[in-house]
Amino acid sequence: MKWSELKRASDTILAVWPHYRPLHERWFMQELVDKAELAPIWRERMVPGENDSVFADHYPDRDAAIAAATALNPTLRAALSNRAMDPVAKRSLQLKVDKALQAKQRLQDEEALMLAEALRRHAGDEQPNADSLKLAPEAERYRADLADQLAAMPYLKVAKVGRSNNRWTHYLLFLGHDGIWSKPYLAGEKAALTAERAKIANGFDLSATMHWGKTKARIRQILLPRANQLLQLASVQRLLAEALARGERVLVSNGIVFWYEAHGGVGWQVKETSSTREADGATVWKEGTILSTNHGRLVVLPYIKENGERIRGHTKNGPNDGRALPRHPDHYVEIPFSLYDGDLMIGLFGELPYE
Repeated sequence: MKWSELKRASDTILAVWPHYRPLHERWFMQELVDKAELAPIWRERMVPGENDSVFADHYPDRDAAIAAATALNPTLRAALSNRAMDPVAKRSLQLKVDKALQAKQRLQDEEALMLAEALRRHAGDEQPNADSLKLAPEAERYRADLADQLAAMPYLKVAKVGRSNNRWTHYLLFLGHDGIWSKPYLAGEKAALTAERAKIANGFDLSATMHWGKTKARIRQILLPRANQLLQLASVQRLLAEALARGERVLVSNGIVFWYEAHGGVGWQVKETSSTREADGATVWKEGTILSTNHGRLVVLPYIKENGERIRGHTKNGPNDGRALPRHPDHYVEIPFSLYDGDLMIGLFGELPYE
């Protein structure tokens, strides 16, 4: 395959962002491709090499991959900004790019927080001795590999193992109800992804083979009481006091909302971000405000539709919470919010002790 023979070489790229492929244990760059009248699509990014060759654009770790994306995206954004096209269509396309990037970033931030919490929940667990592991005879060759993984994640019930002839050939081992690890099953992309998700799901006593969206929704429910405990940390109290002094009353990081309730002497509360069907995955309107007419526990952030219309945020309750307690009209509040990096919440959760 030659780069000069690829049709994609002439495609217009709008943005790039990396994703992890567990089977290869590397970060591969994806690119958002302009499809004219159709919505942009993500695809694996290929790059030219020497002698007109073609290579997948991949990186050994997340930091290197994100650094590469962060360096390239401003150039791609500028190219779109300078493109000669209808201004309305251009703005709509820019919003679609922002929406696509935000969705990728939110997903990775959320899963990074969940993995960090899974590890912390089991930091005090007893690490199994390699000799004590019960394995099917066919899995015996992977005893040391499995033991190494269980030393870091003793809660795992699915593990990706294997190496053969100096080339990585991966297999999955499953922990049976009888406490015996299964024979090895050859792993493809999907199986390797299951093992990767087990690092999060198994840490919360959930199955890695469940619907991933439902699994993460359950983990969010598990983490919410932990988020409420953050208000007891001196570092968080200092952070919020400094924010309030700057006039910030709503701080958002990784799906968690610190909300300052001025009326009734309540002070700082913890809420969650949520969305409506229309707002789901939309571009966050960072300069927008949140109009709160009730005391709902969920916050829908301001967002921008693809046609450019700006929608204020609001508060609400979840589907099983009942009707949110309404505010008196004199106490309606319309306030801006501050969006913080997802790593902030990972660090704050790390300060909470486990019983």
